[in-house]
Amino acid sequence: MTSVTNALYFGDNLAVMREYIADKSVDLVYLDPPFNSARDYNILFSAPGGGKSEAQITAFEDSWHWGQQAEKEFGEILNSGRTHVAEMIQALRNFLGESTIMAYLVMMANRLIELRRVLKDTGSLYLHCDPTASHYLKIVLDSIYGAQNFRSEIIWKRTSSHSSARRWGPIHDTILFYANSPTFTWNKIYGTYDESYIKKYYRHIDNDGRNFRLSDLTGSGTRNGESGKEWGGFNPTSFDRHWAIPTEVKEQFRDVAEEQLTPHQWLDLFDKHGLVSLKAEGRDWPHVKRYLDRMQGIAQQDIVLDIPPLSSRDAERLGYPTQKPLALLERIISASSNKGDIVLDPFCGCGTAVHAAQNLGRKWIGIDITHLAVSLIEKRLKDAFPGVQFSTYGTPKDIEGARELSKRDKYQFQWWACSLVDAQPYRDKKKGADGGIDGIIYFQDEHRGHKKIIVSVKGGEHVNVGMIRELAHVVHSEKAEIGLFVTLARPTSPMVVEAAGAGFYQSPLTKKQYPRIQILTVKELLDGKKPQYVDFSEGRATYKRAKREDRKKVELKLKV
Repeated sequence: MTSVTNALYFGDNLAVMREYIADKSVDLVYLDPPFNSARDYNILFSAPGGGKSEAQITAFEDSWHWGQQAEKEFGEILNSGRTHVAEMIQALRNFLGESTIMAYLVMMANRLIELRRVLKDTGSLYLHCDPTASHYLKIVLDSIYGAQNFRSEIIWKRTSSHSSARRWGPIHDTILFYANSPTFTWNKIYGTYDESYIKKYYRHIDNDGRNFRLSDLTGSGTRNGESGKEWGGFNPTSFDRHWAIPTEVKEQFRDVAEEQLTPHQWLDLFDKHGLVSLKAEGRDWPHVKRYLDRMQGIAQQDIVLDIPPLSSRDAERLGYPTQKPLALLERIISASSNKGDIVLDPFCGCGTAVHAAQNLGRKWIGIDITHLAVSLIEKRLKDAFPGVQFSTYGTPKDIEGARELSKRDKYQFQWWACSLVDAQPYRDKKKGADGGIDGIIYFQDEHRGHKKIIVSVKGGEHVNVGMIRELAHVVHSEKAEIGLFVTLARPTSPMVVEAAGAGFYQSPLTKKQYPRIQILTVKELLDGKKPQYVDFSEGRATYKRAKREDRKKVELKLKV
């Protein structure tokens, strides 16, 4: 089996990985699964004018309960042949019982086992979580990947402040970084120095106006061999010291020197370039000038403070509440993969990891269990990378696939059908009666203001004229201009007559008329038929468009 890359999969990531992703085929895994924090994660859409849209969908519920599925996956772990993992999961169950956190850990452990199977020996995994479960997840990861392969616990400051009763304000997420073996891919990432750092350390300026700092060329304690011998009239042992060349200084001379130079050869090289200062920083032994313009920057640390969370005003914000900044994913992908490598995100949400991978010239695989997320990512990629080529699997491609999805999950079918007409899904199965509204399209056909189209989706085998009358009533009560009736079954003749009797909507500027009630079958939509209306906003009133990417600017953003 060969893994297909630049591919989106709609479905349970456990099943998708087992069926479609080959052993040792992935270079980097980033996963940002739902946290076990007993809250719903919603996809929120903004209505025109900036308010919160009624089109609010629960993408997935982030609360876990012990039940048949948890028991089934627990059994799979015990029979996986991974003794250490099975023993650890059993011990956790003995301690935690059949609790929500245990159900969450079983779900995660089963998928983390599968992720190790698909990861190359040179690969790495980054698990994004929060403090409610990070300690348990680290134990699970240690049992699967080996404690010796734990590399870093990265702390990302996800918000500036958070008021919380009777505890310290929770303002960070945790990212657990594991390598799959000691031969993992690693590219050191550097950031720019801030002004205060430059003023403190690079405060010296030469005659050409270049900033530099002075670094000690010796270390404490005496040494035998060349490290303790006199150079330039200075004997380091007189001060109970020895020659020690800073690694950061050696890196400045990679283009003209080999790493294995002897201490005296390094000193000769520095002296040749006029970089040796015989007395500096209040110490009577040689220092070397380190010029700011030759430094790569400050190595990135495991506490990330320079990438702020996305605000509602950020250009890249798409309305997904758990959306992570593109810069954070670009940093991770740049550090632990190379161009052409394969990046896998098994909980891809709104697709930031997929977007970052595409931006940085990596191949990618994204998986999500909701069609809503998959359709958002499809739109995001097409907006950001015009002409981008990728494949989507698991979503209906023909009428038989549509029928199968409708029978399996009517809500996923409704969300999928809404995507066929570029509509926002309306509410969800928990919100009670939807008033006959399954989706909303906002459009603009005059200079000011936005107008509304109501979408009604029917996935059953039988439809009737009463459904058209109901849609017409909803269009009137909602003060919408048009109603779209999307049906899996063929409409009856009375339905067509009833829709025609609703008359037409006339666009103020174009003066063109469009049927006020339009019936569209799923087959027609799959064949390319579109709803009839004009929209000067080109869909931006319904969905926020991802910013078009400039590859050259992306490559300049990161120092590797």
